[in-house]
Amino acid sequence: MLIQQIMKKVIVSVINDLSTDQRVNKVCSSLTAMGFDVLLVGRILAASLPLDERPYAMHRMKLLFVKGPCFYAEFNIRLFFFLIIRRFDLLVSNDLDTLLANFLVSKIRRRAIVYDTHEYFTHTPEVIHRPIVQKSWERIERWIFPRLKNIFTVNESIANIYYQKYGIKPLVIRNVPKKMELSSNPGRKELNLPENKRLIILQGAGINIQRGAEELLQAMAFTSDVVLIIAGSGDIIEELKSMAQQPELKDKILFFPKMPYQRLMQYTANADLGLSLDKDTNPNYRFSLPNKIFDYIHAGIPVLVSDLPEISQLVKTWKVGEIIPSHQPEIIAQSIMNMLDHEDKLSTYKNNCRIAAPQLCWENESVLLKKVYAQFL
Repeated sequence: MLIQQIMKKVIVSVINDLSTDQRVNKVCSSLTAMGFDVLLVGRILAASLPLDERPYAMHRMKLLFVKGPCFYAEFNIRLFFFLIIRRFDLLVSNDLDTLLANFLVSKIRRRAIVYDTHEYFTHTPEVIHRPIVQKSWERIERWIFPRLKNIFTVNESIANIYYQKYGIKPLVIRNVPKKMELSSNPGRKELNLPENKRLIILQGAGINIQRGAEELLQAMAFTSDVVLIIAGSGDIIEELKSMAQQPELKDKILFFPKMPYQRLMQYTANADLGLSLDKDTNPNYRFSLPNKIFDYIHAGIPVLVSDLPEISQLVKTWKVGEIIPSHQPEIIAQSIMNMLDHEDKLSTYKNNCRIAAPQLCWENESVLLKKVYAQFL
């Protein structure tokens, strides 16, 4: 008689509300396809979107605190007790803010752990200017990181930083989309977008300070026949909405809240240009490679980006857009108009996007990821 093999149980932790985290969704879907029994754990907020249908289980914890030291402490304490009483064969921790609970439980239960760090966490704008907070996170990272065997991160620059700090180089898995088909995408009329204007888009779940959004709105005053779509969420959305009330920006800015990924890509595909304007104000932004850039490429629209190492290298390699020389609003506006007013250049960039997209896809990127996780089956 054949004995049915018990599926290996993986618990994946992330501190967000699960609804728009495409990297974690792709990882969980890949693990499920490999034959793992996956449970994804996060938190729920008052404004959280309903969870869509996925091939793995999910659980969102409701917390008393929503930000600050008490929030991080509560989350890790709750996560520790959630994990310690459950059956699992492998823990997957996403980012430093979930690592402490996962690491402690992995040691107590003597189970394997994988760490996926999506950014240079201790040098984010929210941390780098708060010495006590930064020192606390640095202490946690310095204690745990050298004790980890399986670590992923999102690009070579961040991998090299960790290698210089700890002598351990994480494996690089970029946050690229799955291959997608946009031929049946709804048009501008169906999405209530202007049909007689040129559209540019800034999308993402982290439209925060120092990411160029304020300068972009100021730049819109110097553009003509152009409407900016801001789709997503972040710390400065309300400030941007206030700025958009200025007379010179009337009817030039459209705001859309965070939405399911497929819906977001429908709006993105109807734009003429995608923007990523992070500023070189901290190491985390300096060495970032935002997933929105890959989304733009897969949507088939050219990109306009700031001159940061990982981003500019990608744009120059695949020739899918242009790089702004500075964050002065007039210069940003000039760069936008220079691209939109030259259909021949736009056509070339769009064609290059079609060439790049099948190469810069999760199906290719996840080959290494699956090789690492296969050892736990």
